[in-house]
Amino acid sequence: MINLGVIGTNWITQKFIDAAASTGKYKLNAVYSRKLDTARQFAQPNDCDNLFDDLQVFFESNKFDTVYIASPNAIHYQQVIAALKHDKNVIVEKPAFIGPYQFQSAMDTLKKHPKARLMEAARNVHMPAFKAVQDQIDDIEIDGAEFTYSKYSSRYDKVLNGEIPNVFNLKFGGGALEDLGVYPVYDTVALFGLPRTQMYYPKFISTGADGGGVAVLNYGTFNVTLNFSKMTTSYQQSEIYCGRQTILIDSAGDFTEAKLMNEGRESQIAPAYTDNPMIPEANDFAEIINHPGNPVYEDQYVDGLNVMQKVNALMGRLADSAGIEYLK
Repeated sequence: MINLGVIGTNWITQKFIDAAASTGKYKLNAVYSRKLDTARQFAQPNDCDNLFDDLQVFFESNKFDTVYIASPNAIHYQQVIAALKHDKNVIVEKPAFIGPYQFQSAMDTLKKHPKARLMEAARNVHMPAFKAVQDQIDDIEIDGAEFTYSKYSSRYDKVLNGEIPNVFNLKFGGGALEDLGVYPVYDTVALFGLPRTQMYYPKFISTGADGGGVAVLNYGTFNVTLNFSKMTTSYQQSEIYCGRQTILIDSAGDFTEAKLMNEGRESQIAPAYTDNPMIPEANDFAEIINHPGNPVYEDQYVDGLNVMQKVNALMGRLADSAGIEYLK
């Protein structure tokens, strides 16, 4: 049983805890929040008694071996480093890091603590439909793709009222690219690798952050277009083009269903996934944590780190192409 500690008491943490519990492989055993009352309110309905409001004491605790980090983007890095230094396994919400320096620093720390595992919670690439699409396009010539993930953020209402919420504040690693764009970036990198060239065309808002935008990635023989926004909601499917065939995906971020269209004929690649969408990633992470040294799961772990590194690099290049600077 994996003893789990969590940082962050928002809805996504609860969703991950529910998913982890569904696997039967995790037990929530520690909750950290800056305020003890907040930790208590979150922990009690989840049957957890170990509460912390001191991060150092939290990481020194023996109550958990694996930490799920769902704090604001800007503090992921320092919390990941602290966790690794205490030999904790880390599952960190995307984006794990902002910029290649943070990623490389984490890798350097990880080398000094080889028993720890580091995983980025990009749930879309763990979905059954995503893995089915990977198999479908194996050895097929790709002619292009479009990945879309746009959801109107209620916090954009605060921007319209003259406020600067963290998710739209570059000093906190905010903006559409880091928040929603990372999903289609993960899809693209996990399926096709790094592009030859890339360009991001953002729509900047009053806070100075990107509220949405379009990225174009060139792979030499085909292009991939990414559409994402926190200012609008899109109901458009994502598509991968393969000659006469088109793969239809419900959403670049959710990736719960995939179909194949061939000259008007529809067939299903993967049935609709209707359960908690964080269960597949929780299962995958548990297998890696529970089977140290097993070559199958070690390969999966190394592959995950390689994709994480490429995603981190591409996110940095896209931000640079648009002149976006974070954490300043």
